[in-house]
Amino acid sequence: MHEDVDSIAANIEEWTEANAEHTDANAGRAWQHPGILWGVFAIPEAEIGALPSSVDGLDVVELGCGTAYFGSWLARRGARVTGVDPTPAQLDTARRMMAQTGIEFPLVEAAGEAVPLPDASFDLALSEYGASLWADPSKWIPEAARLLRPGGLLVFLTNATLVYLTAPADSDQMVGTELLRDLFGMYRIQWDGAIGFEYHLSHGDWIALLRRHGFEVEALHELRPGDTAENPSYYDFVDVEWAQKWPAEEIWVARKRA
Repeated sequence: MHEDVDSIAANIEEWTEANAEHTDANAGRAWQHPGILWGVFAIPEAEIGALPSSVDGLDVVELGCGTAYFGSWLARRGARVTGVDPTPAQLDTARRMMAQTGIEFPLVEAAGEAVPLPDASFDLALSEYGASLWADPSKWIPEAARLLRPGGLLVFLTNATLVYLTAPADSDQMVGTELLRDLFGMYRIQWDGAIGFEYHLSHGDWIALLRRHGFEVEALHELRPGDTAENPSYYDFVDVEWAQKWPAEEIWVARKRA
């Protein structure tokens, strides 16, 4: 739907608004967190094991970095991080946090679909609800493959398929327990009341796309929040009770063939 609309421009508008409402104010808390957390339920990486055991000395590109809090966690652990995001307001917040914390790394204003960085420059490409949800997979997956060195790793988090299938069309309503749309043909969607566009693929289509661009899938982590998890305060499309029964988020791990 709405294939004539520029999703990149729409998503910049969406995330400029989100920055004003939430991400700028939340950046300090996110940057200061001592751990590495995934998704809306802040599940510790130590419980998942999606990333390499050490990122020290790795060249890392974060596609759709937002306010770059995830990159800051990796930079503190010795990674050489480059953040990429199309939204100026998000990058302005990231620069403010760099000035406050002294953690600095390059930031590039660009969409995940077209990244102005050299081929084979990175060991790890990462996206946590960045390009992984908001960029066209037919374009950002080839870009990730181009940016990675042979043997490099791609790790990205996005909504689980069941969320797409059971989410009401109204972006302000919570995910339910009934199938509301088809699995076959899922790709680009603009929820009612939303400015931006999301991209969702079935598991079979993700695997086919990744393999077509030289990746081998190593893991698919279907996340389950723990007993002490709390409901999201801003990204409140799903609650803990739902996510403890069915996966609301998933992390893909794929390696570029040597």
